[in-house]
This record gives sequence, C-alpha cells and structure tokens, in this order.
Amino acid sequence: MVGLYWQLGRYLSEKLERAEWGTWVVEALAREIGRRQPGLRGFTRANLFKMRHFYETYRGDEKVSALLRQLPWTHHSLILANAQSPEERMF
Repeated sequence: MVGLYWQLGRYLSEKLERAEWGTWVVEALAREIGRRQPGLRGFTRANLFKMRHFYETYRGDEKVSALLRQLPWTHHSLILANAQSPEERMF
C-alpha cells in the first residue's frame, strides 16, 4: 500500500505543480474513487493530500525512498504529522 500511496502522491504532485489541476480536482477524484469503489477506504480528500505531502517530503532523498516500504502507512502519517525537522523524520 505504501508503494501505491507513493505513486499516487507523485501523480498528484506532478499534476498540481504543472498547474494542470486545481486543488478542487483532488476532492473530485476522492469522490469519484468513493463512487466507483464504495468498499475501498482511505482515499478521502485529506488522505490524497497526505499522499502528496508524503511524496513531496521524501522524493529527493534516495536513502529514505529505498526504505519507505518498510514502514506501514500509519507510521508514515504519524512521522509526517509530528516531526518538526528532516532530522526528526530520518530518526
């Protein structure tokens, strides 16, 4: 799942950086995923933005990107929400 979230975060980041999409599209995407896959959980607007933040936080760090799949998503969410500096995230 972490790999999927990484890829989705990259996709969202690239689309938003190139101004191909506005942030409202992320909300529409979350609704569409919910409509097409009603039993699928975790793809809310807030979580899609967390996936984007996850990707943007670690994309330039080759050492960390290789280790990302070793922690579950919940741990990554806690680290991103609570770490104040890159050093804290690395620890």
